[in-house]
Amino acid sequence: METIAVVLKQPEQVELDRLALTAPTPDDVVVDVEWSGVSTGTERLLWSGRMPPFPGMGYPLVPGYESVGRVVEAGSSSGLHPGQRVFVPGAKCFGEVRGLFGASASRLVVPAKRVVPIDQQLGDRGILLALAATAYHAIAAKGASAPDCIVGHGVLGRLLARISIAVRNEPPTVWEKNPSRAGGAVGYGVIDPEHDTRRDYKNIYDVSGDAGLLDSLIGRIAPGGEIVLAGFYSERLSFAFPPAFMREARLRVAAEWQPPDLVATRALIDSGRLSLDRLISHRQPASTAPEAYSVAFNNPSCLKMVLDWSSLP
Repeated sequence: METIAVVLKQPEQVELDRLALTAPTPDDVVVDVEWSGVSTGTERLLWSGRMPPFPGMGYPLVPGYESVGRVVEAGSSSGLHPGQRVFVPGAKCFGEVRGLFGASASRLVVPAKRVVPIDQQLGDRGILLALAATAYHAIAAKGASAPDCIVGHGVLGRLLARISIAVRNEPPTVWEKNPSRAGGAVGYGVIDPEHDTRRDYKNIYDVSGDAGLLDSLIGRIAPGGEIVLAGFYSERLSFAFPPAFMREARLRVAAEWQPPDLVATRALIDSGRLSLDRLISHRQPASTAPEAYSVAFNNPSCLKMVLDWSSLP
C-alpha cells in the first residue's frame, strides 16, 4: 500500500513523494484523506529550520496534525467502520521517513484510538479540531482563569476567544497589530495594543509566538496577574525581573491538548456553542503543496491554508 505525502526534505524544501505505507494491524484504520491543514506555528518552524530540539525531529519528514478523511479499511479490533469521516491528529506509517506529525498525506494507516469521528457536515472545517482543542486545553487547565486579553488574532487567538465565550466567560479583548487580521471578531473586540491604555489585565494569553513580548506583557497585568504562554516559541524566553517582582507576576505554559480536550471541544461544536466558520482563508489542491506552504507562511492575508487531496489518485 502506498500514499502520496508532503515531505519536508530539508528546511524550505517541500515536495510531494510517493511513499510505502506500514501494513495495518487489527487495531488500525486506513484513512483516505480529504483535507489537511497547514500549521503556521509548528509547521512553519519545521519548514524554516527553526524548530527547537523536539522528539522525532529530523529530515526528511512528513508534517501535519490537522487532517480529515474517510475510513476505507477498519481493522477487526478498531471499533470503526468504512465510510466514517474522522479527524486524524497525526500518523507514523511511512517506514524510514519520519512522521512529525505525519498527517499530510493522501492515505494514512493509524491506530483507531488516535482518530476522532466527526460530524459529516463539518467538511474541511474539521481540520481545525486540533487547534480548537489546544485553545480549550489552555482555558480549561486546572486552576486556570479565563483570558481578559488575548495577544494575536490568528486562528488560535480567534478560537481562544470563541471558546472562552462558549464556556460562559466574559468576552476578552484581543490585540492585533496587523490591520488585515483585525476583522472577523465574533462577540469580542479587537484593538491595536498601542491604542489600549489598560494596565490591569488579570490574565493575558499570548498566542503570538513572539519571544520578545514578555516585558511588555508584564507591564500590562494587574498585581498577581498571570501571563499564559499558549503559543509555540522557537527562541529562549526572558524577562526583566524587577517589574515582574513588583507585580508578583505569574507565568503559565499551556501545553498540547489531551484526548479529553478533543472530546470537550467536539461537544461544544456539536451543541452549536462553538462555530468553526470563517477561519479557513485559503484552499489549494494538494498537488500544489510546495506553493501552498509558501503562501501559508509568507502571505500575511493567509489565516489558514487547507490542502484538498480529492484530486490526487
